[in-house]
Amino acid sequence: MTYSQLIAEVTNQQQTLTAIIEQTERAAYFYIWPTEPFRSRFAVRGCWLRNLLPAPFEEDSAAIEQGIAPLLSADCCRTLEAEPPLDPAGLQIIWEPTDDGAAVWYQGQLLAVIPGWSLYQNKQVSFSAGCIKENRLTAPLGSASTNHYYAQALAHRQFWRDWHDGHLWQPVQHDLLQSYESHYGPSLKYYTIDQGQWPPMAISQHYHQGVWYFFTLGMCIRPMPWVDFLYEDLAPQYRRTELAMAIDAEVMTEDNAIQMASALANYAHYPWSSLNWLGEGHTLPSSVAPVGFEGFLLSATLGTEGGQFALPKREGERVNLLWATPVTATEQAFAQADDEGGIQLVTRLLQYGATHIFRPRQQVVEQEE
Repeated sequence: MTYSQLIAEVTNQQQTLTAIIEQTERAAYFYIWPTEPFRSRFAVRGCWLRNLLPAPFEEDSAAIEQGIAPLLSADCCRTLEAEPPLDPAGLQIIWEPTDDGAAVWYQGQLLAVIPGWSLYQNKQVSFSAGCIKENRLTAPLGSASTNHYYAQALAHRQFWRDWHDGHLWQPVQHDLLQSYESHYGPSLKYYTIDQGQWPPMAISQHYHQGVWYFFTLGMCIRPMPWVDFLYEDLAPQYRRTELAMAIDAEVMTEDNAIQMASALANYAHYPWSSLNWLGEGHTLPSSVAPVGFEGFLLSATLGTEGGQFALPKREGERVNLLWATPVTATEQAFAQADDEGGIQLVTRLLQYGATHIFRPRQQVVEQEE
């Protein structure tokens, strides 16, 4: 009987996925498992690391049929002889900042990568240093000059090293606050919303020309999941965001405005806690939406009356500012009915004269739509 030994296990920041390395007497494998709440949405991903027996000349189909971790065939394998078992002390698993992919380092050398975007499609995608020919178990890792994912793994390792030093938050915080204050005056109140966990996140409150403004700080530190898969080369334009809310002070007292804006504290964590992303026209439910409203619509396009301005870039990438505006249950259902529903709802709101600033308005979607 084949034994299986778990020699490494690391859960990501939001505990949505677990990366493990298992070793049998035949081979070593790297896996990313969805945690219990996500197992109905995502499949386990795997990557062959090395053979601990001599490489077979044919595909190890018998092992695959029996549900046993297969050996990599000789035509795909850098080393034909049996390799020594991996020493757990030499292993390090480093998660991507998106929290959905990871890399394995062994004794200081990059051993394998499972890219985050592979979570969102059916085909297994991984890269292993011991592989020289693409196959159904993995693909060649190559080098930083030949493989984008090798270069990314190096960048991700440096990213965590830089943040571990603890000096990066202050300039991020300063640049975002300076941007917000240049448009809406000094920050009147500042709320920490990270519960003492990485990454640091906060909400800044402002008052300008009779309107309460609230802005998140820190979301842009991490790229959001899904975006690389959806937008590929255009992903740098969409994967970083901050959120905002504007409330007419004649409509709500400061205390009520603060309560409504507390929705941003949950939304700021949403992409990584839900393995999802936030973009133009997306809607989210909320228990703190005003009476008569069910949740919030996110939109940069609604930011008229000076609500559209450039935020400081993060790692050379654009940071989008999405305004959260209340929507009714009927409007939310309309937005979620098809892929363009949210964009169509934004268009209707603009046609009815609505902006990013919350004021009383009529519902813009009929019940039967």
